[in-house]
This record gives sequence, C-alpha cells and structure tokens, in this order.
Amino acid sequence: MTGGPVPIVLVTGFLGAGKTTVVNHILAEADGRRIAAVVNDFGAINIDAELVAGASDGVVSLANGCICCTLEGDLLRTLANLLRRDPRPEAIVIETSGVADPADIVRNLMDPVIWREAPLETVLCVVDATAAAGGLEDPLLRAQLRMADVVALSKTDLADAAGQRSIRMALAALRPAAVLVEAPEGRIPLPVVLPEDPARPPRQREAGPRRPRIDRFETLSWTAEAPLSLPRFQAAIGRLASRLARAKGMFEAVEQPGRSFLFQLAGGRATLAPMTQGPEASATGLPRARIVFILEIGRLSLEEISVELGQCVALPAGR
Repeated sequence: MTGGPVPIVLVTGFLGAGKTTVVNHILAEADGRRIAAVVNDFGAINIDAELVAGASDGVVSLANGCICCTLEGDLLRTLANLLRRDPRPEAIVIETSGVADPADIVRNLMDPVIWREAPLETVLCVVDATAAAGGLEDPLLRAQLRMADVVALSKTDLADAAGQRSIRMALAALRPAAVLVEAPEGRIPLPVVLPEDPARPPRQREAGPRRPRIDRFETLSWTAEAPLSLPRFQAAIGRLASRLARAKGMFEAVEQPGRSFLFQLAGGRATLAPMTQGPEASATGLPRARIVFILEIGRLSLEEISVELGQCVALPAGR
C-alpha cells in the first residue's frame, strides 16, 4: 500500500440514532474529496440511481468520486482492499452496528499496519435528541459515548427546547471531553470530523480494557410470498413497536400493485416511503415482503411476529 495516510472516521451510536443519515450527508457533501463508506448494508444508504457510476468487487462507485462497500467479514481485510484501490480514498467512514461497543473496533484499528496507512482520526457518536436524558443510562450507549471525540445530536428538529437542554447537560456530564454539535437531518460540519490538514498525524488513543461480550440483542427476519395490506401492516407494527429496538424492510402493497414500500422503525417512530419503481420481487425470485427486526433477546419470538404480520398478507383471489 502506498500514498499518504487516509484518515478514518468511526461513526457509532445506538440503534435508530441516525448514523446512516449522517453517513449519507458526509457522502453528499464530499465536495470532490474521495470518501469511502464502509457500512453494514447498502439498503439504507441513499444511493440514487443517477449517482451510481458503477459497481464491482462488492463496491458501489458514486459519480461524485465516493464509494460504498459492505462491512462483511474481517474489518481489517476490508480496509486493506480499500487502500489498494486506484485512485485511493482520501478518507474512510465506517458505520458501526447500533449494538456494537466501538472499543473493540478501535482496538482493531490500532493495528500497526492499518494505523500507519489509515489512522483513526475521529470517533463520532450520534445521539437522538428526542430520547429522554434518562435513556443515557443504557450501558451500551455509555460505552459508545466513552469513546467519542465528537457527539452529534440528531433529530434536533423533532425535539423540544426543554428536552434538548436536558440531554445536552447530561451529555456534557457524561463525556465532557467531546465536542457537542447539532446534526439535524444528519447535517454535520465535515471539518469537525475530518482533518483540514491530512498530513497532521492523529493523536494516539487507548481503547480501554477489554470487556466481556454480552449478547443482548437478536435479529429476526420475516418474509411473505404475497403483498401486504397497508392499514393492517401499520396496525400490526403499532402493536409490536414497544418491544422492538429497530426494524427495516420492504414490501409490496395490495393497495398499490407493483409499488414497493420501504419500512423503517427507529426510536419508536415508524416511517413508510414508496420506493423508486423497479422490478417486482416476483420477477427477481425474492419474497414480496422482507423485514428484519432487531430486539432485546426474549422480548418477542418469531412466532409472535409471524402471527401479527401474517394477518397483513393478502389472501389469494377467491378466498
């Protein structure tokens, strides 16, 4: 690997805090800088068809010079592959899972070979401004804040003034060394997270003691081979929402044949948005409905989810 050092920005934060929205903003505002984004999946990244220049080797290239790749397998191997690309990225943004303690990732990024080629510049923790200040007591969120150089308050446009003051005071007490900025709709000033002088060596950091891994969350997937009823689906999600940490997926709707909807649930708020017209799932061999749920272990079973969502599946004609 040759060339100057490529700074890394590590984006952490709890499920539904708005990490992907921040990554979307960084890519959109790259201003000619070649930025590589390493994410858990492409599905949530806002890659409009007209911005895609091409795809190869698991990497999507954007017309503005940025690229995206999925975080699969070994992180260090993924980074090494990115650093071998020609042209080389000028910065790398890594979006962690919302259930990950970033200390483990920081420890991996301190590998001497990676540090020499791609030093960790900033750990950015995204915090939902609409969350109650008491929610900061969550041990996982505290672990994420503990590593943060910058804390970005997302969804400030949805939070009232009193709630924002409360959460700001709590964050200042929990992580006084971090820079606190607002990031409505993911808009974070790039100079806060990326160096103005790429040649400046980043500070060394300590990942802290290794902590025992605690399996707290699980992922459940549900699919259906027929379209769903929109009002029934909304009602079912309303009954399930209080026991879910995060959910996302896509499905075809009975009420709008041939149209797929993107569903997301984060922070207790659910959104439905029509997707850009594309091939129907039936034409690609995929299920007509595909939804992933993230929740604390034991809060719900796949059987319970299937019972609720099974009532939303359209019955065949004549039944």
